[in-house]
Amino acid sequence: MSCAGATAARPLWQLCMGPWRPFSACGRKVAARSYSSGMTLDNINRATVDRIIRVDHAGEYGANRIYAGQMAVLGRTSVGPVIQKMWDQEKDHLKKFNELMVTFRVRPTILMPFWNVMGFALGAGTALLGKEGAMACTVAVEESIAHHYNNQIRTLMEEDPEKYQDLLQVIKTFRDEELEHHDIGLNHAAELAPAYTLLKSVIQAGCSAAIYLSERF
Repeated sequence: MSCAGATAARPLWQLCMGPWRPFSACGRKVAARSYSSGMTLDNINRATVDRIIRVDHAGEYGANRIYAGQMAVLGRTSVGPVIQKMWDQEKDHLKKFNELMVTFRVRPTILMPFWNVMGFALGAGTALLGKEGAMACTVAVEESIAHHYNNQIRTLMEEDPEKYQDLLQVIKTFRDEELEHHDIGLNHAAELAPAYTLLKSVIQAGCSAAIYLSERF
């Protein structure tokens, strides 16, 4: 069964309240102490790296929950395969940050259970407005994430681009894919969503708050 089919077959409430798994390797002993030739647990700016990995993990987790909510509503419609493809990329993003959290011993934000429910609710709620509403949500969220990733790139470039080159490459690659999702949303009539400008502004305000909180808690 495909991911889309499996999602559609599950009850809406079960998808929303499904078990949260902070990261797949939780509890596993960490053997490797380095991520690249430049980054080690001993020479990185721990505060900066912890903040970046924690918030990015939370963001990618939230994005996965948003797409799960959208698929629960629109998975069997003509736009379902488009949403599924974007969701599959977000799953890869989350997998990478799961690995980075283990490698650099970063704790997840304590707000993960909240983002679990809120992400799904945002995805399903905007999807109930129709495919335009779902795509408007995608545009708003992905634009916010891309802007956030650009800020992180600037921070790491200013600190030591050679040391952080591998992490920079991960963030740049994911930023480019988020921008692709943004453009897909626009190409699928996002701007025709009800009260598009207001909807986008509200969602992006929520994204800014989520970023602020996830970096710190």
